[in-house]
Amino acid sequence: MSQTDLPTGTAPMTMIQSLRSAMDVMLGRSDDVVVFGQDVGYFGGVFRCTDGLQAKYGKHRVFDAPISETGIAGAAIGMAAYGLRPVAEIQFADYIYPAYDQIASEAARLRYRSRGMFTAPLVFRTPCGGGIYGGQTHSQSPEAIFAHVCGVRTVMPSNPYDAKGLLISSIENDDPVIFLEPKRLYNGPFDGHHDRPVVSWGKHPGNAVPEGYYNVPLDKAAVAREGGQLTIVTYGTTVWVALAAAEEAGIDAEVIDLRSLWPLDYDTIMDSVKKTRRCIVLHEATRTCGFGAELVALVQEHCFYHLEAPVERVTGWDTPYPHAQEWDYFPGPARVIDAMRRVLED
Repeated sequence: MSQTDLPTGTAPMTMIQSLRSAMDVMLGRSDDVVVFGQDVGYFGGVFRCTDGLQAKYGKHRVFDAPISETGIAGAAIGMAAYGLRPVAEIQFADYIYPAYDQIASEAARLRYRSRGMFTAPLVFRTPCGGGIYGGQTHSQSPEAIFAHVCGVRTVMPSNPYDAKGLLISSIENDDPVIFLEPKRLYNGPFDGHHDRPVVSWGKHPGNAVPEGYYNVPLDKAAVAREGGQLTIVTYGTTVWVALAAAEEAGIDAEVIDLRSLWPLDYDTIMDSVKKTRRCIVLHEATRTCGFGAELVALVQEHCFYHLEAPVERVTGWDTPYPHAQEWDYFPGPARVIDAMRRVLED
C-alpha cells in the first residue's frame, strides 16, 4: 500500500513502529505512564521499540534498568501499587522466568488480597517466538504459563494495527498484562516459508495504523479469514502461517486470531467451530501443556455434538528450540495443510 492509498489519519508502520507509537501516545496522555527496562532508554531497546522516547519525555519517564528481571518486575509492581502505570520491557521472553514469582505471587494477587484497595495496572512487554535463528534462549513462547495464572491478562498481537491498539488497552487496564510480541513479525508478516524473500509491512495492506489514540479490546478475537470447511484457532506469528496454508491448499478455512489468550473470546471460537464442524489449533509453543491443549478441551466441551472429526493440534515440538533445525521445529504451512486434510477426511 502506497502512502497516497492510506486511509486519512493513518501512517504506514511496522509492528516496531506501532508499538513505539502506542507508548508515545500514552506517555503523552498521562504523566503516570513510565517506560523502563534493559537498554530501553538512550539505546532505544534491542529492537528499537522505544527509540527516541527518552529524548522526548526525559530520563525520569523512560529509563534503563539493571540486568535483573526480578528487580524490574518488583519495581514495576511497586510503582503500580502506588498509582503509576509502568510499561516494563523484559528484553526476551526467555528471560522472564526469574520474574515469574513476582508476577504470579504479587502482581496477579494484589487486587484480590487487598479486597480491591490496590490494583496492579502494569504491562510487561516482551519479544517471543522464533524464526530469527535465536536458538534455545532467544526463541521461547511462554504464554501458557501466564494464561494459567488467575489475575493476569495475556495478549499476543499478529499485526501492527492490533499491536498498537492492544498495547494502549493494556496500559489503560487496571490488571497486570503480559504483552507478548512475536519478534518474527516486528518488520513484516511471516507465512512460515523461510526460503522465500522477506516481506515487509511496508508492502502489506495491514500496515495502515492510526497515528493518534485508539484501542483494541483485550477480550475480543478477530476473524482473520472467513471460511466454511474448517476452523483454525491460532495467534501471533502462526496466524500468517494459517492464512498461507489455507490459500496454498485451496481449502475454505476460517482463521481465528485470538489476539487475547486470556480473557478468551469464547463466542467467536465456538460460533466458528459450530459453523464449520471441524477445528485445528495452531501455535508455535511446545505441544505438551501448551495453550492449545486448553483450546482443544474447550472446543470438545462446548462443541462436541457439532464436531465431524477429532480436533487437531499443530504446534512446536517438545524440545528446546533448536538452532540448526529451526524450520523442522517451526509449525509451517506443510504441517498445517496435512492437519487440514486429516480433519476433512474424517
